[in-house]
Amino acid sequence: MNIGQASKASQLPTKTIRYYEEIKLISPMRAENGYRTYCETDIHRLRFLQRARGLGFSIDECRLLLSLYEDEKRASSDVKQLALDKIGEIDRKLSELESLKATLTALARDCHGDDKPACPIIDDLAGRTNH
Repeated sequence: MNIGQASKASQLPTKTIRYYEEIKLISPMRAENGYRTYCETDIHRLRFLQRARGLGFSIDECRLLLSLYEDEKRASSDVKQLALDKIGEIDRKLSELESLKATLTALARDCHGDDKPACPIIDDLAGRTNH
């Protein structure tokens, strides 16, 4: 199948598919005319990558996951450790977001929101806090 068909089958944009080829995550065959020819294995890899990226795995992590997927002698503990590491990263990001939310909530609460220029939000952003 051609790249348009592969895009439809994998639900990935053609630009993404070309990028994955450029960074060697997939290697479709080339027809005599130079066009890419995608097989079911390529589509499966593209769907695998789409799901892994959707779960927050980086390109390098996806590369590792693909190698583990293709290694029939892999240890599931290796895959589980990648997932646990990703969960830890997500927990750290959630904590950072909660902290950001708390700071913005406090700043918004302290802002009068009236027609006067005094604004603790602007003061904080400018580094002029009254602490």
